[in-house]
Amino acid sequence: MFNIEEELKKLPNKPGVYVMRDKDNNIIYVGKAISLKNRVRQYFRKNHKVARIEKMVSLIDHFEYIVVDNEAEALILECNLIKKNRPKFNVLLKDDKTYPYIKIDLNNDYPGVFITRRIVNDGSKYFGPYANPGAAKEMVNFIKEKYKIRQCRTLKERPRACLNYHINKCLAPCMGYVTKEEYRKQIDEIIDLLEGKTDKLRKELEGQMEEASQKMEFEKAAYIRDKIQAIERISAKQKVSNISENNIDVIGIAKSDLEVCVEIFFVRGSKMIGREHYFYADLKDMEDAEILAGFIKQYYLDNPNIPNKIMIKEEIEDKEAIEKWLSTILGRKVEIKTPKKGEKLRFVEMAENNAKVTLENKEKDKGEILMELKQVLNLDKLPRKIETYDISNIAGEYTVAGMCVMQDGIIKKNLSRRFKIKTVFGQDDPRCMEEVIIRRLKQSIENPKGGFGTLPDVIFADGGITQIRAVQNAIQKVNDVFWDGVKKHRLGEKDFGDGGKNHDEERKNIYLEEPLKIPVFGMVKNDKHQTKALMDDKRNELEISQNLMNVITRFQDTVHDTAITYHRKLRDKQITKSELDKIKGIGEAKKKALLKYFGSVEKVKEATVEDLMKVKGISEELAKKILENS
Repeated sequence: MFNIEEELKKLPNKPGVYVMRDKDNNIIYVGKAISLKNRVRQYFRKNHKVARIEKMVSLIDHFEYIVVDNEAEALILECNLIKKNRPKFNVLLKDDKTYPYIKIDLNNDYPGVFITRRIVNDGSKYFGPYANPGAAKEMVNFIKEKYKIRQCRTLKERPRACLNYHINKCLAPCMGYVTKEEYRKQIDEIIDLLEGKTDKLRKELEGQMEEASQKMEFEKAAYIRDKIQAIERISAKQKVSNISENNIDVIGIAKSDLEVCVEIFFVRGSKMIGREHYFYADLKDMEDAEILAGFIKQYYLDNPNIPNKIMIKEEIEDKEAIEKWLSTILGRKVEIKTPKKGEKLRFVEMAENNAKVTLENKEKDKGEILMELKQVLNLDKLPRKIETYDISNIAGEYTVAGMCVMQDGIIKKNLSRRFKIKTVFGQDDPRCMEEVIIRRLKQSIENPKGGFGTLPDVIFADGGITQIRAVQNAIQKVNDVFWDGVKKHRLGEKDFGDGGKNHDEERKNIYLEEPLKIPVFGMVKNDKHQTKALMDDKRNELEISQNLMNVITRFQDTVHDTAITYHRKLRDKQITKSELDKIKGIGEAKKKALLKYFGSVEKVKEATVEDLMKVKGISEELAKKILENS
């Protein structure tokens, strides 16, 4: 048995990383320390702690630690463990937004310029992120309009040049009409433009324009002149300050009673090329410096766009270690600055003011949605937690359900849950819905601190009156068991669709002080399978604003995707087992290779012998066997 007091005495006075675990062995916090002995002991002293730390310490069942040689090693290990395990009490980058970046694939002899939402350490150069996708698209369109770079996604040899070459929008590297060096000059100009080095770029272009004029190449000179004017226009849009720094990230922070917003500006050459923000719940009692330190460590862990300087308003504890770590990654000095006066301080304050505005706008949007829902649904209180459910199957086979949660007006994908139907056989969606709702409600009644959390304020069913009735029946059955003092515990687990085993003895002290009264509504679709309205249990379609309709539509689409994705996963797994596993010579590795190459069993069936032989390990003989057994 782990004795915390005894283990605290064994802690070494050395740098390292400590890992806090709960009774289920889940990692709930990861931290680093110059002295493990001093740092870990602090958590268990009886001095005043903020509520978040008090709660964390109350959940610690045991801890472990890893000794390293220095603080820099501890920092790297801490970051990697947080990224891998995502402990609930650490600052985590968990916003589900993915902002667009502009990517230049420098590994290619003739690089292309594209928009992507995924950063990979593949040697490419990334610019952004762009908070407004339209701004990223505008920039790429501008580049393709003013520079004659390839516009095809993959560079292939062609029998003849494409239309872009003939309309003077591409130099046709696929035909060998341009050298690598000539093409690279264009890419270097584009990189300067995206890095905000427009002054340097403009001077170079002006020199080229003058040279072309002297040679009486007036068409070329006019082309360069137009390019200079276009660059000046797009540069003017980006300029936000006369700040003298060329390569900085500026981070601001704002707090409300519910959330924290961290806003980050990306400034290159005195111009803001993008911005990004992240929201965090349950951090309001954490010091700003601690939030900023956690954010910086997580944000730059796998980010190739590390600046020369990071500007923040608060001094952070791990400043020197983080600077050393980032400098090692970048290959040149990185500084974390906390300006006290002048234009740099004003720039940090601008980031903080934007964080406040972002937070206020989000809370305003949430508040308006909640107020409208309360009014439209005729509720006594704000519906802070709404759950929705959808059933998915094919002719009663592989039947599953999806559950999604809207918390304070925001759809929380991380709270989604999936269910296999256990007691219903054949196609009977209402009974499936009833089983799932009973199982879900039972989870919160028996284990309020479990993964499902508190009971919902409202339930939305994906469907009309039939599904509404199914949910209401489920709620009534739960009340029959857990509320009525006479009837409670008479029903066994089989009545809850959990396999037929009776656990009355385990539930003898579990009951509801009052019956559940959870309002239920349906999300109705039209003939085109588009969300049409909210319906009450009297078949009335409720009138709602377009803004709320958009939210309900996203909610319905999310739960539908959750259910159908799980259904397809189970179905494909079963199909894969029944069809590929029976073919002699197809083991697990070859099966995975086939599915990775073709995407599905159906595509494998449609393939030719020649297609199948393109997969590593598939011989002609084996390819013929696959087709014979498909």
